[in-house]
Parts: sequence; C-alpha cells; structure tokens
Amino acid sequence: MNWLYVILGAMVGAPLRYLTDRAVQSRHDSVFPWGTLTVNVTGSLVLGLLTGAVTAGAAGPGLQLFLGTGLCGALTTYSTFSYETLRLAGTGARGYAAVNVVASTAAALGAAFAGAAVAGAVWG
Repeated sequence: MNWLYVILGAMVGAPLRYLTDRAVQSRHDSVFPWGTLTVNVTGSLVLGLLTGAVTAGAAGPGLQLFLGTGLCGALTTYSTFSYETLRLAGTGARGYAAVNVVASTAAALGAAFAGAAVAGAVWG
C-alpha cells in the first residue's frame, strides 16, 4: 500500500510543479528561474510542516509518504535548479546564477525551518 501513497502524491506533485513553474515564470520578463525557485521553496515549506507534524504525532506514515515522498518529491526539483544555474552561468548571466544558488538555498532552508517551527507551535 505504501507505494500507492507515493504514486498518488507524485501524480499530484508533477503536474502541480509544471503548472506552477509556467504560471510564475510567465509573469516575469527575466532569465531568472522564478518558477523553479517557487516550487522548491513551497515544497520545502510543506516538508517542514510535515516533518513537524510527524514529530509531534499529528501525521502518520501514510500522509508522510503521500505528501513528503510523493507530492513534494515530484513538486521540488534539484536537477532543474542545477541545470538552470549552469545554463545561467553558461550564457553569461553569472550574477543571476550566483543569486539563484544563494537565494534558492537560503529560501528553501528558511521555509523548511519555518514550516517545522509552525508545526511545532501548532502540534508541539
């Protein structure tokens, strides 16, 4: 049954990732990958909340597999982040590449910590 939770979560996460990326990126006239940043930070926030909920006993393994492994696994994308950073650097936009690395890392970690803190406050 566990694999079904992962598959169902991924079935939601993958199209959500694509649609969110396209919607966000279409609103920006920039080579900066705003869509990828958005899905990665959002996924990190959800994973932080989920981790805090699981730690507090407010969420079980089924939800952890569905949301954490399935949905967030398909929603977030380290490979696209890496590719887009290399593409930026390779096309001469080294400043954007550096900002992408720093902003993505700081924002995603901050979102995960914030999610865990909120979960701790709610369920801790």
